[in-house]
Amino acid sequence: MGIEFLERSEVIEECYEFLLAYAGQGLPGDDSGPRAGHVRNFLQRAADALTGLAESCRRAIRDSELEPPEQYDDFCSMLERDVRDSLAVIHVVLAQPSISSQLVDNLNASSHLRALLTDLFLIGEILRTPAKSMVTSTEQE
Repeated sequence: MGIEFLERSEVIEECYEFLLAYAGQGLPGDDSGPRAGHVRNFLQRAADALTGLAESCRRAIRDSELEPPEQYDDFCSMLERDVRDSLAVIHVVLAQPSISSQLVDNLNASSHLRALLTDLFLIGEILRTPAKSMVTSTEQE
């Protein structure tokens, strides 16, 4: 259920993990060091995964038959805003002639990117939870 959405999420999460490591290296730019250019590749892959992410989430929710649908519609609208904001910040970083560790550290601290990651963790966990176990826990309350 939601395989495409989960795959997109994984690409974005991998990018963030790479960015955390890159930020700690103290590099003056992405044209130096053993991983020259890698940061741009990770950022571009994340940007590509973000494009269409909200619609992919909507499909995953619909295919999973999650209820009540209006709650998930609201979530997807919020996700769409967080995707748009995160893409804007990633595109600004990609537009720079050189991407330093300090610049990436600031990107990592961006509330836009953090909100997006939280969205992905939340809905990813919901999509991975089998529907029967969700009904069972609801009935027990």
